[in-house]
Amino acid sequence: MKITVANHPLLAHKLTVLRDEKTKSPTFRALTEEIVTLLAYEATREVRTENVQIKTPVAMTQGNVLAKPKPVVVPILRAGLGMLEGMTRLIPTAEVGFLGMIRDHQTLQPSTYANRLPEDLTGRQCFILDPMLATGGTLIAAIEFLLAKGARDITAITILAAPEGIAALEKAFDGKNLPITLITGALDEKLNEKGYIVPGLGDAGDRLYGVV
Repeated sequence: MKITVANHPLLAHKLTVLRDEKTKSPTFRALTEEIVTLLAYEATREVRTENVQIKTPVAMTQGNVLAKPKPVVVPILRAGLGMLEGMTRLIPTAEVGFLGMIRDHQTLQPSTYANRLPEDLTGRQCFILDPMLATGGTLIAAIEFLLAKGARDITAITILAAPEGIAALEKAFDGKNLPITLITGALDEKLNEKGYIVPGLGDAGDRLYGVV
């Protein structure tokens, strides 16, 4: 399993504003999109392409385009939805599926309540979007869900991650010889007793869309 913590001064600046409790939802949403686009550059370094021949106004030349089948972007509802625009801005031709997962606040265990994904993900590069890697339960369940549909090339993009979540992810897929990658904007200190990332940024879904 490959883990990359992005390191860029613009990303650090945007994360600082995102964390601030005074940052309102409209600004929070805009910053989330910008941060995800920065992370997506790192996440798509190994996206598959194929050679094509094109004619410029000057001469014939060889170029590269995204290979088929197209990549699949999978935001985990609801908070992952706030990351979708930032990802598709970079790869607008990707297909989008949705996975609805919720974490029980008492047990911290995830459950799936919605699935809008192709039945067969064989040969597809899949990009999972979820703002927070806290306990790791939700992301592990999402990856297992995609693996059950045939996916074998999965990249997860998170804005923040906790050491406990990364450890859980590594343990869950250790020795399985699968090309699973995690791209995160920052590795925070720890989880608190409620399973929230510290210092974190609070509940990403509530800060994106308000409390409902």
